Amino acid sequence: MIRVENVSKKYGQRLAVDHLDFMVNRGEILGFLGPNGAGKSTTMNIITGYLSATEGSVKLDGHDILEEPHEVKRQIGYMPELPPLYMDMTVRDYLSFVCDIKGVPRVSRRQNMDRAMEMLMITDVRGRLIKNLSKGYKQRVGIAQALIGTPPVLILDEPTIGLDPQQIIETRGLIRDLGKEHTIILSSHILPEVQAVCTRVLIINKGKIVASDTPENLARGMTGDNRLSIRVAGGEKEALSAARSVANVVKAESAGSREPGTVDLLVEARKDQDVRRGVFEAFARASLPLLMMKSMDLTLEEIFLNLITEEKEVT
Repeated sequence: MIRVENVSKKYGQRLAVDHLDFMVNRGEILGFLGPNGAGKSTTMNIITGYLSATEGSVKLDGHDILEEPHEVKRQIGYMPELPPLYMDMTVRDYLSFVCDIKGVPRVSRRQNMDRAMEMLMITDVRGRLIKNLSKGYKQRVGIAQALIGTPPVLILDEPTIGLDPQQIIETRGLIRDLGKEHTIILSSHILPEVQAVCTRVLIINKGKIVASDTPENLARGMTGDNRLSIRVAGGEKEALSAARSVANVVKAESAGSREPGTVDLLVEARKDQDVRRGVFEAFARASLPLLMMKSMDLTLEEIFLNLITEEKEVT
């Protein structure tokens, strides 16, 4: 749906974005990550048409952002890191203003505004001045303006910054729901948030792509193995025997006991082999209740730090 091809951006002699080339598929929630100064915001501004690229092209459904800017911008809802709020407007008046500049027909304006306010749970503050709202509510208004016009593409830069833990959880759920109807590019420094909602992750550093895949595939590619942590109700000897009987399990060892009457195991499978079903069935046959089974893959935070560290070592 979105095609970024050979895009570079220079500020004087500094190369902020270095020949980026990637696609965002329809219906995808793409996590766009990188350290400060990596070129994330510059790239998102180029995609939305706020900045022009020094070279390369951006197309949305075949429409070039430079050749057909109005057509492309009509299909994108953008919330920058600092939402473009007018503090002396009420929430309702501000969203009405956004409807004006986005060219939303008057017949559907009320529906657009009500939908955005309901989804962001800001209906109760629609008559209040934006400057009198809390940081969290201002952030919600920023996301609401991106939804005006029901664009097929949403680009959200740090959408949960300034929100409390409960609001962050609610916003994660909102982004998942929006992903059912919109293609989303999400930039965030809160990596567990990206791992929780994104179907694919793209990591850039110094303006270049250093990784692009699902979090699961990135983790397996970096660890080179496939490990499970298991907790079983029963004896160590019987549990190890059951685990080692599973096809494609190459190693099983005890990790001690953390609960009375249980044993923890570390199980390693052959690369690219999912043995979870086989493990479950083996312990069921042995009448050993399986109390916990979780992947030992790297977290997105560990992947991110490893990739950035590797880049620093190379340079």
